[in-house]
Amino acid sequence: MIVFRLGSSRHPANDGIGASLYGGRWNHKGTAVIYTAESRSLCASEILANADELADDYDATPIEVPDELDITRDIGTNWQKALVTAVLSVPSAVIPRERNYILNPAHPDFNRIRFSSPEPFYFDDRLGRARLK
Repeated sequence: MIVFRLGSSRHPANDGIGASLYGGRWNHKGTAVIYTAESRSLCASEILANADELADDYDATPIEVPDELDITRDIGTNWQKALVTAVLSVPSAVIPRERNYILNPAHPDFNRIRFSSPEPFYFDDRLGRARLK
């Protein structure tokens, strides 16, 4: 399965530090996880729904998750700490019939997940959000 991470080119896509610093819908502050989605467009929708301003340095990183890795649907922080699986499948709050996937860098199987090279990603100016420089 290929999933995507959309984030600032200033930060690595594979460490979970951002989610750890700020927390998120599926994790508490201090819990390192990596938020991904099943498509670049779902990643963009999630950012548009949650950001007041858009940066101008986004990268989309394709990530290959081996099909044989177990995926659970438990709640984030407990899942991350229990180390049950390396991937958590959750519904998107923006598009509930689509899936987001949370990756656990602390899980022993995380090293089997392959991060491809980041690709520059630009939001169309017609989306109407202010840009961070």
